[in-house]
Amino acid sequence: MKQIKFLLVGIFFGIVLVKSEAVSWYRIYEMFRFQSFHMYGIIGTAIASGILFLQISKRSHIKNIKGADIYVPRKEDGLINTILGGCIFGLGWALIGACPGPMYILLGTGVYTMLIVIAAAILGTFLYGILKDKLPH
Repeated sequence: MKQIKFLLVGIFFGIVLVKSEAVSWYRIYEMFRFQSFHMYGIIGTAIASGILFLQISKRSHIKNIKGADIYVPRKEDGLINTILGGCIFGLGWALIGACPGPMYILLGTGVYTMLIVIAAAILGTFLYGILKDKLPH
């Protein structure tokens, strides 16, 4: 029964992203060319609401599904790793026109070329799993 709940949330999230045009390649293209505020508004709203709800949950001691306090661990990666990872993510997003979540949403809307992108993402994840011990973290 838990899986149905996650499936319904995923379907709702997909509908919201399609209706807000957040999965539109043209909107993403406009964003990377600084021609439109649309995507920056969506991303900014997501960041602001995430910060707000996280602060509310911390101050109110809201518990997670297992009864423990919600806790966000402090990252020790450093600024260089964050910038490098962000650049790789942004480059992939700009080249493909979709970040990982919307790849599946675009496939569901009939953009069947996303099958190639999803296969490449799975292959990249598999290769990372093989090479992760040899990579700097």
